Amino acid sequence: MLWKNDGFFLLELLLSLSALFMICIFFIPLLLDLTNQSQQLARNKKVKQFLYEELQANLSEDWSTSSYSVFHNRMEYKVYWKQSTLYEQKEVCVKVDENTFLQRIEICAVPE
Repeated sequence: MLWKNDGFFLLELLLSLSALFMICIFFIPLLLDLTNQSQQLARNKKVKQFLYEELQANLSEDWSTSSYSVFHNRMEYKVYWKQSTLYEQKEVCVKVDENTFLQRIEICAVPE
């Protein structure tokens, strides 16, 4: 064994810590972007689910075209009906407003 290792421990410690910090600086923004994308995908899925449920309910039941809001995971999903310009009939829309990290989503569909 080496009995005289003057100062190598501090140098190796600084080198390993700097490598660890470089890795963290690289991966933390990627991790934040990945979580934002997964939240955006979850919101898109929920918007399409509310749209599908509203279309199914109005096709199978009476044609009530009322607007309402649904809160899910501290997000407000607005379901409303509007007059379509392309199809000359009413279409249902589901909208979620933007917040700090996630963009606004609005999806509309015509009952068929």
